[in-house]
This record gives sequence, C-alpha cells and structure tokens, in this order.
Amino acid sequence: ELGAYSYNSLTRLNGKKGIVIGVIQLAGSNSNDIQIAINKLLIKASKDFPKGIKHNVFYSTKVALDQSIDQVIHTLIEAFILVFIVVFIFLQDFRSTLIPAIAVPVAILGTFFFMQLFGFSINLLTLFALILAIGIVVDDAIVVVEAVHAKMEHKHLSPKAATHEAMGEITGAIISITLVMAAVFLPVGFMEGSTGLFYRQFAFTMAIAIIISAINALTLSPALAALFLKDNHANAKDDTVKRGFKEKFFSGFNSSFNAMTNRYVGGLKFLVKHRWLSLGGLALVTLVTIWMVKTTPSGFIPTEDQGFIAISVSTPSGTSLDVTQKVMTEAEHVLSKLDASRDVTAISGFNLLTNSTSPSSAVVFVLLKPTENRGKVKNIDEIMNEVRGKLGAISGGSFFVFSFPTVPGFSNVEALDMVLQDKTGGKLDKFSGISQNFIGELMKQPAIAVAFTSFKADYPQLELDINDEKADQLGVSVKDVLQTMQTYFGSAQASDFNRFGKYYRVVVQADVADRADPSAIDRVFVKNNRGEMVPINTLVKLNRIYGSETVSRYNLFNSIQINAIPKPGFSSGDAIKAIEEVAAKQLPAGYSYEFSGQTREEISSGGQSTVIFLLCVVFIYFLLAAQYESYLLPLAVILSIPVGVFGVFIAIGLAGIENNIYVQVALIMLIGLLAKNAILIVEFALQRRRAGKPLIAAALEAAKLRLRPIIMTSLAFIVGLIPMMFATGPSAQGNHSISVGAAGGMLSGVILGLFIIPVLYIIFQYLQEKVSGKPVEIEENHEKNLAPNGN
Repeated sequence: ELGAYSYNSLTRLNGKKGIVIGVIQLAGSNSNDIQIAINKLLIKASKDFPKGIKHNVFYSTKVALDQSIDQVIHTLIEAFILVFIVVFIFLQDFRSTLIPAIAVPVAILGTFFFMQLFGFSINLLTLFALILAIGIVVDDAIVVVEAVHAKMEHKHLSPKAATHEAMGEITGAIISITLVMAAVFLPVGFMEGSTGLFYRQFAFTMAIAIIISAINALTLSPALAALFLKDNHANAKDDTVKRGFKEKFFSGFNSSFNAMTNRYVGGLKFLVKHRWLSLGGLALVTLVTIWMVKTTPSGFIPTEDQGFIAISVSTPSGTSLDVTQKVMTEAEHVLSKLDASRDVTAISGFNLLTNSTSPSSAVVFVLLKPTENRGKVKNIDEIMNEVRGKLGAISGGSFFVFSFPTVPGFSNVEALDMVLQDKTGGKLDKFSGISQNFIGELMKQPAIAVAFTSFKADYPQLELDINDEKADQLGVSVKDVLQTMQTYFGSAQASDFNRFGKYYRVVVQADVADRADPSAIDRVFVKNNRGEMVPINTLVKLNRIYGSETVSRYNLFNSIQINAIPKPGFSSGDAIKAIEEVAAKQLPAGYSYEFSGQTREEISSGGQSTVIFLLCVVFIYFLLAAQYESYLLPLAVILSIPVGVFGVFIAIGLAGIENNIYVQVALIMLIGLLAKNAILIVEFALQRRRAGKPLIAAALEAAKLRLRPIIMTSLAFIVGLIPMMFATGPSAQGNHSISVGAAGGMLSGVILGLFIIPVLYIIFQYLQEKVSGKPVEIEENHEKNLAPNGN
C-alpha cells in the first residue's frame, strides 16, 4: 500500500493536518537570502499543489530581523534629527550647524564602503554602531567649528584666518582623540570566541566611522568653515534693534550658559585649592563602582521579543501517540483562544529539547501577532506566564513554555543550559532520581522560576535476551535474529520505485495486527545456515523492564540535560549562582555538572570582557604616553574613566537592566568617549603651559574654553541615544541596554569629569615637571602656581 514513510509523529497547523519542514541555516550564510529563496521556491511549487493544499511559513528569523532593522533605521533618522537640533542650539547658526551635519553622511557613507570591502553585512550590530556613531562623528567637526567661532569672536579674525589659527591648536587633539578611539575599538575586533564574533563587526564599524570622521575634520570641515562661516562681529550693534524669538532664545541661552560657566570656573578654583576633595571623591566613586560591578546582576544576551514562543509537552512514560494527541488537541484549543496568538503549530511525537522522536512527547509553536495587536497582554514574558497558567489546568501532561534564543545556534531554548554527569557509571534510574531531587531544590530557589528536564527512566520497554549458545547450535547468527526482528517490528527499506516522476521508498514491515503485542514474536521465524526456518521465540526471551528512551553522553559520561528560567526581577547571572550553590550542596559524590550552550558562553565571556577593558585602557595609556612624551600625564586621562563607569552602573541599576553584553559594548565605547573629553582639556592646557602660562591658570583656561564643545558634543551623543531608549520591537532590549548604559555613563562622565580632569592634570603635570623639568622658562613670580597647593 502507499502510505507515509513514518507514523512516529502528527502535525497540525491551526487544527488542520500539515507537514513541517525545518530549514537550518549553515554557518556563513545569510538568513535574509535564504528566506527570499525559500519564498520563491514555495510560490513556484505551490502552483502544482493539489486542491486544498496550502503553504505557510509560520516561523522565520527574517521577520524579526526585518522588524529590528526597520526599527533601527527609524532610530537612526530620529537620532540624526535630534543631534542636528542640539548642535544648532549651541552653534546658533544654520551655516555653522551644516558643517557637522555634513560630517554624518560623509562618515556613514564612507563606513558603508569599507563594510562592503571587508565583507560585513547590514545587521543589528553594524546598525547599532552607526546609530551610536552619529553622536560621535559630529564631535570632531563640532570641535573645529567651535574653535573657529572662538577665534572669530575673541580676535575678530576672518573665517579663513580663524580657521588657520584654530586648526593649528586643535589638530593635535583631534589626532589624539582619533588614535584613542581607534585604540579602544580595533583591539576588541580581534577577540576570539563567541564574544569576539559579537564585538567584531560592531567594533570595526565604529572604528571606521571614527577614522573617517577625523579625516573629515582635518580636511573638509576646515574648508567648509572658511567658506560657510560669516564674520558677524561688524553687525553685532544692529542685533539690538530688532530681535525675534530666535534671537531672544539664543540670547537667553547664552546668558544662562555663561552664568553656568562662571559658576563652573568658581567651583573648579575651589577644588584646585582643595585637591584632596577631588581625589577623595574620585577614590570614593572608584570604590563604589567596583562594588557595583561585582553586585550588579549579570547576563549575556537579553531576551528579545521575536513574536514566537514554544511549548515542550511531556505526557506520562509509555503514553501512546493517540493519547498524546488528545492532550495536544486540548492545548491547541487553549492556545488558539489567546488574544496574542496568530498561528498554532503542534507536532506530536517529537521532543524539541533532545531532538528525538517519542510518542509521549510533543511540541507546540505559537506565532504571536504584532505587538500592537496582542490585546491587553503585550509583553512576551507576561504572555508566557499567561500560557503557563492556562496550560497548567490541562491534566495528562506537563508543559515547559519558553522562547527561542535571541542569537540562534547556542541552544534550542532561551533558558539556562546545564547537564548533570554520572561519573560512577551507575544505573539510570538512580541517576534520574538524583536529577529530580536536584530540580526540586532548584525550584525552591528565589532566582529560579522553572527548572525542567525531559529525561525519564521509567519508560516501559522490552529487553531482548538472546540465547547465543542455542542460536549457535541451531546455526542461526545473532545478526540475522536482530535484522529479522527489525524488519518485522521496526521497518527496513528494501528498494525504491519511480512514480509521478519521483522516487519513493519501498519499506518492509509486519502488519499492525502482527506486531500489536509481545505474543507476535511467536509467529516470526528466522532462516539458519542450513536453510531451515527456526522460531525466534526459541532463541529470544522478552523481559519487561523500565528505562530511558534515549541516553545522552557529555564528556563521555552519562548525562541529563536540565533547563532553567530565571524569575522576573532576577538575571541569568543570579540563576547561575543559585544553580552552583545547589549543586555544591545536593549532588552526591561521583556526580557533577557542566554548563552548556549559551550559558557556558555567558560564563566564559565574563572573563573575556575584563581582559577587553584592561586591554583598551593599556592601549590608550601607551598612545597618550607617546603623544605627550610622558608616562605621568596620561594618568590624568586614564583616571577620569571611573566616573563614567560609575554612571553606567547607576543608570542600568535604576532601569533594572542586567550587566549584559550590550552594556559591556557601551562601556568599551565610553572608555574612548570619556578619554576624548579629558584629552580636549589636557591637550589645550598643555599647549597653554608650554606657551608660558602658570600651571593652574593653564588648567583653568583650558577647562573654561573647552567646556562648551565638551558639553555640546556630549549632549549631542546623549540626545542621539534617546530614540534607542524608547525603542520597541524585536531588538528593543538590546537598544535599551546599550543606550541607557551609554547615556548614564556619558552624563556622569561629563558632570564629574569636568571637575576632576583639570585637578588631575595639575597634579600629574606638576609631578612630570618635578621629574623632567619645566617645558618653558617661567618668570619667578609665577613659581608659586607650580606648587600642588597653589602657594
């Protein structure tokens, strides 16, 4: 008869029979290209489908990826508009604002060119980098325009002359900033492992954008400044004749900013006289930061709403496929009634957690509606909790509800992965009992919401006991006995045949009635080496036992896979600690555990992140040491970094965000940005000092003159992050993590750094001059300014 190749599973889509085809992406391929090719193939093939047969792609990574990319592109545009507004408020002139605005498309288009050259794709990480780059690439152009404006205002120079003089002062700072930013990102791009893969395209994209921005600031921006800017000093007396809203707004803004600048300089003078306050505050902030780093909940990749959830179903051991299907029918009915569900696909007879077939296992895939159409419950975590509650009322099965990992390839589930190992080689039923006790203890932990394993050692089975000696006497090989039983009670492929232009398998198997119970063995014979038919029941004895359907090994030991989901309010790092504590107390001697999949990567990435941060700081130090020809002065830049890191952990703590890989990306980026602000002050102060200014006067003048561009560039960066903070969709959690962390770090880095950096410069420049002498001859009446206490 013509029939199905396998009857081990049943598939239903929205209550109707179906067939599921899974497509697994190969390493190095592009999911977008794969989905487009599949859609074309399905459209072509559907023309030949019989009447009533339809196709439906019920899950595709392309959908979530396209939504994420669309959201990021909107965020990119919004960030550009907000940055433009901030720059315009500070520069107060459309011509001046146009110069840094031009730097954005120049840098981004140039970055796209090199991305294509290096074989990068447009993905979430590269688009994240471009969004963050908007607030960074305008920095150099802003510094150029602000410096030219200052020369035009204070020295009444023409735009061309002002540009020439300004570039003589700031070229060194721009080069230093570019080297530092590149030093932050380029080493990160060469990290190995999954963390390195995650960082690489982001880091290289940022580095490329920053380098192009610097080239633009040293070439195009000065030329545009000389051409676009106008000398408004001659017309200043006419400004009071008639002033509109814009003029009044800018006048009020400038007055307020000047007042703030004067208060800032006054506060800075106080801290310069009482340096112990700044150093004590820096030490306190550093200690608090170290404490927060150790106590902030950690994570790896935040769970994103991909619009898709899955439920692993387990019925009692030995349950037939028909009974499992009845449980599934009830579950399908419940899930189809959810306001948030769009399609429900159920597969009975398949265990997704172990990728094996089993009549007592099943899996359900629920495709959710778009967020705005989900009804009252929109959050995917809340939807999963609702599903757990409703499915819990169904008797006859247990249900494990989960979502797919944000980054596919690590695991089948968005949950903690671990395996228990039996190093004693003991019986599986004992091992199963130990695993159940372990899961029971995990469920008592406040950080664990659900702990689950599909392993069972109580499946009813028939053990074959073959009498080898008797088989040998009768001339029957054990291989023939097993092959005969496989053909009758299992199946065997005999050949192929061609029909309808396709190949079909010929499968040999006993009829259902002839393999319905163990007594069927009495009617089976095997041929011996003399051509005689020997009853198999004379050679084989069937023993009823209980055991496991599948046995997995990990590191050569029998193993049991366990998945756990943290409770809301707890991070994956909290759950990992809870698992480690329970394992240390509960596992008997000879039994151990290992983390696997994404959880293993999370643990290993923690150490790598520390190495990355230290490497970035070391690179910055040696670059600045070469730039300043000093081993002490770079410390004024390096020691200002903790105040920004402090803000990162304050911000993510208030927002309830764990220390995940996106936050760590923000930290790496902030190392360069905070160093940039410090360099602007230190570089300018060093120029003034070398020109003969007293040490303290040089520091105060540098801080005052660099205040406006530092606040402008930092505020532009922070404002550019606002759209990411309020982003929704499949990549929302990543947006929130990186934007909140970066904004908090930049805010605290600017507010605290502006007071600490000049003090650090004075201290380390004084120590440097003690070691190597003064940079220039300074009059004796200025000697008191060189002392640490200003006397």
